[in-house]
Amino acid sequence: MIKELAKAAQPLLDAPYIRRVRRNHGLEHATVHMLSERVANLSVAGRSDGEGFWLMGDLPTAQVEAAAEEALRRMRGGDHKLAIHPNCGTSLLTTGTLVGLAALAGSVGVRRGALQYIGRLPSVIMLSIAAIIFSRPLGLQLQEHFTTLGDVGDLQILSITRSERRGLQGGTITLHRIQTRSS
Repeated sequence: MIKELAKAAQPLLDAPYIRRVRRNHGLEHATVHMLSERVANLSVAGRSDGEGFWLMGDLPTAQVEAAAEEALRRMRGGDHKLAIHPNCGTSLLTTGTLVGLAALAGSVGVRRGALQYIGRLPSVIMLSIAAIIFSRPLGLQLQEHFTTLGDVGDLQILSITRSERRGLQGGTITLHRIQTRSS
């Protein structure tokens, strides 16, 4: 069903800006995959846009550069599945949405009072677990067909720059901006 929805949405998904964001999102994921192979207990977050992507995490710039270049090389070589990552926001949003809907469905019919909600708790928990199980493959399919693009086409890495910003808790956050270009 997701493939059919993606086919119907293809004119929108192929719009130049959206295609660039999807390519960058795929390269972001592939870069994180490469970093995961090299860095034990990797803790990194990313965000993509039409001009590239950001990686947030305490990483040496040389390591980010090597990972991004290898990711792009491997994707150009046909390793398109690198564009899919299990910890992507698309998957997290899918899980959150389905669990929220499951909890809502489990509470349908409750008229008043905390005791009625508590009585529904076993049903809400079971529906939520089913939603979590179902959301995993659904989130990956949504990534594959909507939010990332494994075929990098003419994508090029233009530059990788490092900066540091003060975090909300007063610490320092290391950011890497990977700037790209594609049609």
